[in-house]
Amino acid sequence: MDETTQKLFNAGNLRANAATAAQRRNITIDPITRLEGHGKIDIYLDDKGDVERAYLQVPELRGFEVFCRGRPAEDMPQITSRICGVCPTAHHMASAKALDALYQIEPTSAGRKIRELVYNTFMLEDHALHVFILGGPDFIVGPEAPPAERNILGVIGKVGVEAGKRVIATRRRLRDLIAYFGGKVVHPVLGLPGGVSKPLNAADLPQFRQLAQDAVGFAQWTLEIFHQLVLGNPDYVKLITSDAYTHRTCYLGMVDAQNRVNFYDGRLRVVDCDGREVCTFAAQDYRDYIAEHVEPWSYMKFTFLKQRGWHGFTEGPETSIYSVAPLARLNVADGMATPLAQAAYEEFFKVLGGKPVHHTLANHWARVVEMLYAAERMVELVNDPEITSAEVRRIPTAVPRTGIGVVEAPRGTLFHDYQTDERGVIKSANLIVATGNNAARIAMSVERAAKGVIKAGHVTEGLLNKVEMAFRAYDPCLGCATHSLPGHLPLKVRIHDHNRQLVRELVQE
Repeated sequence: MDETTQKLFNAGNLRANAATAAQRRNITIDPITRLEGHGKIDIYLDDKGDVERAYLQVPELRGFEVFCRGRPAEDMPQITSRICGVCPTAHHMASAKALDALYQIEPTSAGRKIRELVYNTFMLEDHALHVFILGGPDFIVGPEAPPAERNILGVIGKVGVEAGKRVIATRRRLRDLIAYFGGKVVHPVLGLPGGVSKPLNAADLPQFRQLAQDAVGFAQWTLEIFHQLVLGNPDYVKLITSDAYTHRTCYLGMVDAQNRVNFYDGRLRVVDCDGREVCTFAAQDYRDYIAEHVEPWSYMKFTFLKQRGWHGFTEGPETSIYSVAPLARLNVADGMATPLAQAAYEEFFKVLGGKPVHHTLANHWARVVEMLYAAERMVELVNDPEITSAEVRRIPTAVPRTGIGVVEAPRGTLFHDYQTDERGVIKSANLIVATGNNAARIAMSVERAAKGVIKAGHVTEGLLNKVEMAFRAYDPCLGCATHSLPGHLPLKVRIHDHNRQLVRELVQE
C-alpha cells in the first residue's frame, strides 16, 4: 500500500470510528479535510442524540510572530511567505506593503502596478484552486458522494477530461506569470520597500496580454459551470440558503474610494448584519477597531470589533463578530470596478434576496464573481502604458519604526504589523490573518451545521462532510492562523486500549 493510499485508509478508519462514536455521545472528525493546515472537530451529543456543542479545534502551532524577532525587516517578505505554501503571495505582498510604511516610501507607479498585476493573477489562480479542487467537489461531485470521489479526480469525472485540462493549464500559466516577476511561484522574491525587484520587459508583454484575455474567458467559463451544476440544482440552492449555513454577523473588507472591491489597496470598511456601515478606517489604524480574544480549546485567536467588545459567539444586531473572505467583500462593497464582475455581482444579490447575504455557502459563488474581477483587472493592468516602465523602485532613506501592511488575501483581510528599532531590526510582529478574522464565525458555522444536520444520533459519512462544508466555505488556512505565546508548548497525550477506549489522559498545561 503506497503512502497516499495509506493516508486515505487511515482517514477512512478515523471517520468510521467517529460515526460509531455517536453511540458514546461524542463524535470526532479527525482529520478534517480539503483545507490548508490541520484541524479537528469535536461534536458532543445530548441524551436524545442531538448536538449539544461542537468545536473546531486547531491543534497545530506555528511560531512565526516569535522567531521573526531579531531579524532584519527586509527579510520579512521572504520569511512570512513560508507560513503557507498555498497563499505565499498574500503574505509576501502584505509584508512588502508593511515595509513601504516602515520606511515611509511610496512605490513608483510602475512598481505598484506590477505588484497589483501579480496579486490579481495570484487571486485568480488561488480562487480556481478552491473552486475546482478544495471546495468544488462538494457541489460538482456531491456532498454525500463517497470520500474517494470528492476530489479533483471526481471533479474531472463530472466535468470531463478536457475541462480538467483547462483548469490545470490555466493555473499553470497564471503561476508562470507570478514566477516571471517573483523568481518562483511558491516563495516569490518580488516585493521590496519602495517597489519591486524586476521590471516587465516590453518583449514579454504580448504573452501576458494573451494570458489576461484567456483568464477572462476562463473566469466566465467557471461561472457558467457554477450556474449549470450548482445554481441549476434545486437541492444545492436549498442547502446554500438553509438555516444550517446562515449567520447574521458583521462583515469587513477592503474597498476603493468608490466603495468597490479592491484586493491590493484601499481602506477597510465594516457593515453590520443589516448592511449599515459601522466604520471605515485606514490600515494603520486597525488597532483602534480590531481586538483579539483567546479560547482554551484552540490555538487560533478570535478577532472581534473592539468598539463593541467581546460578547461571545453571538450573532444579530449587537454582535461584535465579523467575517472576511469573498462573501464579506461583496457585502461591504457598493459594487465591482469592472463590468463583467459588476454584472455578476448584481445577479448574485438579486438571486439571493439583496444585501447583505448571510449564507455561508454563498462564499463559493462570491469567489467566482471575484475571479471575474481579478481577470478583468489583469487585462487593465497589462494594457496600462506604464506597466513596462523601468522605474520600478524608489530607494528608502527614512529611519524605520512602525510598518503596517494590509491586503485582501483569497481567504480575507490580512494584516502585517512590524515594530523595529532604528536599524530596522524586528522588535515585534503581529499577523492577523484572514482565517483569524474569520475564526469566530467559522466556529459558529461548524456548530450551526452540526446542529442542523445531525439528529437523534443519526450520523453518516455524508452528514459529517456537510459539517466540514461549513468551514470549507471560508477556505481556511489553519497554518496561517495559529500563533505562539511565551512559555513551553502545551501537550496532551491520550492513551487508548485495544478497543479504542480512552483509559488515561496526560496533560501538560
